[in-house]
Amino acid sequence: MSLQPSSPAEVPSQTAAVARAAFPRGNPCLRLRDELGTVFTEAQFTALFSARGRPAEAPWRLALVTVLQFAENLSDRRAAEAARGRIDWTYLLSLDLTDPGFDASVLCEFRSRLVAGHAETLLLDTLLALCRERWLLVARGRQRTDSTHVLGAVRSLNRLGCACRPQYRPDRRLAVG
Repeated sequence: MSLQPSSPAEVPSQTAAVARAAFPRGNPCLRLRDELGTVFTEAQFTALFSARGRPAEAPWRLALVTVLQFAENLSDRRAAEAARGRIDWTYLLSLDLTDPGFDASVLCEFRSRLVAGHAETLLLDTLLALCRERWLLVARGRQRTDSTHVLGAVRSLNRLGCACRPQYRPDRRLAVG
C-alpha cells in the first residue's frame, strides 16, 4: 500500500446540504468537522506507508473512523457500514454521497500499521493537542493515557494463552476421589 499525497478534502456541497437538512440543529459529527476540521493530516501517516504499491485509503479518514468506532463501540464491519451509510459520518469524512466506502478489513490493516510503526499514541496525542489549542482542555497536571498498547498486549497474551493451552484429550480422564 502506498500513500498518494492529496490536499485536505472539503465537504462536497451536496453532502453538506443533505447533512444540514437531516440535522438542522446539528450533530456531534457535524460539529466536530465544523470546529476541528479534518483533525488528522496525511503527513502524520507518511512513515507508515511505502512509496510504491496500490494506493491506500486516506489515512486521516481511517483515523477518524477509528476514533468514531471506539466512541460508538462498533465492530470493524459496523464502522465500515456507518462510513458508507450514515450522513453524519459521510459529512465528517468529506465523502461524496455516492462514495462506495471501503472494506472492513482496511481498518484492521490500518491499526496494524499504527502498531507496527510505533504510532499507537498518534491518534490520542493529536486529538489532545488540537483540543488544547482550542481551549477545550485545560492542563491540570495529570492526564489519562491511551491504553491501546495495553489492550494490544492483553490481546496478544490472550491469543498466546489460547495457542499454548493444552487441548482436551478424551483418552486421558481425571481420576476423581
